[in-house]
Amino acid sequence: MNTDFGRILTAMVTPFNKDLTINFDLAQKLARRLVQSGSDGLVIAGTTGESPTLTKEEKIELFRVVVEEVGGKASVIANTGGNSTAESIALTQAAQKVGIDGVMLVAPYYNKPSQEGMYEHFKSVAESTDLPIIIYNIPGRTSVNLLPRTMANLAEIGNIVAIKESSGNMDQISELRLSLPEHFSIYSGDDSLTLPILMLGGKGVISVASHLVGERMQDMVNAFTSGNVILARNIHLELYPFFKGIFITTNPVPIKCALDMAGWSVGAPRLPLVETNQQEKEFIRKLMESMRLL
Repeated sequence: MNTDFGRILTAMVTPFNKDLTINFDLAQKLARRLVQSGSDGLVIAGTTGESPTLTKEEKIELFRVVVEEVGGKASVIANTGGNSTAESIALTQAAQKVGIDGVMLVAPYYNKPSQEGMYEHFKSVAESTDLPIIIYNIPGRTSVNLLPRTMANLAEIGNIVAIKESSGNMDQISELRLSLPEHFSIYSGDDSLTLPILMLGGKGVISVASHLVGERMQDMVNAFTSGNVILARNIHLELYPFFKGIFITTNPVPIKCALDMAGWSVGAPRLPLVETNQQEKEFIRKLMESMRLL
């Protein structure tokens, strides 16, 4: 089981046509471009990929075409998590059949399970597959926080190998590093916390910004891992306005707008998300100009 997914993983947007059907050809082209420009791997049909509005069939086809395009060149991770354990198992097994490298499972949202409920949910999915699993903790979207003690128990399950941590709580991340085996990977779920989490023993980031600044993010990570902490800090500060600016409104609305400006017509988001308004668009244009991305 290959559990080294890399350090910079891009949570890829899902490109849509004008009628909001998925543009699978463009998804393949974007996947290829991301792998050529700093991404060690891709996370497909995550929140950034608008998973709540994709059907199961659309997700499976998206997994398939991305594996077809970049499989073997980069790790391809399928987001198969949800708030129904049975549906998560079914999607995970379908993803395994198309040759995915691993799956990401978000903490169940809306139904607010207890710590024991989350443990049993993730354990059930893990037992249904041979694939390596990244757990995704994002309390701001799920309304539940997976605690370090629960994560430590989950890490005892052989194919649960990593966590994407988006609590934003640095004390919690310190507790995770203390609680988890050394080989267990902690990924930042927030671009702006990548370097601080590396300092605490993290592996890397599952990123939105890397759609457009992936190579520079690799420079930051490589500087840090080679011991040049000052250079890593300087690159972090250089990228920081972009890390924060692309969250001016709900993700993935701003990054889709930024990609469009950069020549990637990835389309509007599906409802209930709406495109950037004029003020947001102007902000993103100025941000892109300041980062020399236009």
